[in-house]
Amino acid sequence: RENRELRRANTILRQASAYFAQAELDRRP
Repeated sequence: RENRELRRANTILRQASAYFAQAELDRRP
């Protein structure tokens, strides 16, 4: 149970960091 929750949180964190990295790239002039 704990492991699955950790994996899910890890996936969400990866998606969020990738999204923010892309947004940062898009924001540059």
